[in-house]
Order: sequence, then structure tokens, then C-alpha cells
Amino acid sequence: MKAKNKIMTRAKLAAFIKKAKAEGKKIVFTNGCFDILHAGHVSSIEFAKSKGDVLVLGLNSDASIKRLKGPKRPINKQADRALVVASLGAVDAVCLFTQDTPLELIKIVKPDILVKGADYRNKKVVGSQFAGRVVLFPLVKGRSTTNLINKIASQ
Repeated sequence: MKAKNKIMTRAKLAAFIKKAKAEGKKIVFTNGCFDILHAGHVSSIEFAKSKGDVLVLGLNSDASIKRLKGPKRPINKQADRALVVASLGAVDAVCLFTQDTPLELIKIVKPDILVKGADYRNKKVVGSQFAGRVVLFPLVKGRSTTNLINKIASQ
């Protein structure tokens, strides 16, 4: 499937999920900003995909990133970020969300598995009540968008 066809509205995603569930597929959900794609992102996406058959990636909109990360973010606009993550073989669907959390999107997907980073250990994972279970991904040390931005800025 072409990357652009994996980028879905909520209505298209709901239909996609309904079909996948009818086929008995295990649905996995993860989310993030994915502003500057790096090895940590790829590792987390591949980990998430390994937990099921269909991986849905919730992508923060530009406005939500600005609220969460500050006025200088995102570096890459949402259309570009969506296309980049949709091009990854492990990703089956990408859907933008404008809120600060993916709760409303998780309510639509109702995933079998909700994957978050290990930094959520001992914290409440948003949307966990709508998922079969939560699985935490071990973070890749030293790999973060903020680290990359700081490294570029210091050059």
C-alpha cells in the first residue's frame, strides 16, 4: 500500500479497524510526535508491530506539539511527518490527533495492545481503559528528537 493511503481520517480509520477486527487481527496502537525520525522511533515502531497484526500510529498534530513542546516545535510539519511514518513497513495506518493526548483516537481504535515508552512505568497511560493491555517499550538510550535538535544547534 502506498504511504499516502495509510494516512487516514478518523472515519476511514474506524472502517479500517472494523474490517481488521472482523478478520480476527490483533490491533496495536502507539502514538507520538515523530518530529525528526530517529533510531529510537524506528525501534519503538518495530516493537509495537511485533505485538500484533495491525499497527495504528496516532500522530500529534502541529498545534498539539506546539502546546506540548513549545513554540519552536515541530521542526517538520504534520503532513510531512505523517508521510514519513506511513512509509515505514511496520505501520499500517496513521491518524492525526489535535488534542494533547490520543484518548479520543484510542476510543475509536479500542486496541488489543497499547504500546508506550518505558518512561510511562508507574504512570497512568492515557486510554489504557479502552485497550486490552498496555505494553511498555524499553527506550533506546540517548535517542531523542530533543537531543538531535540540541546537537544540531550546537554545531
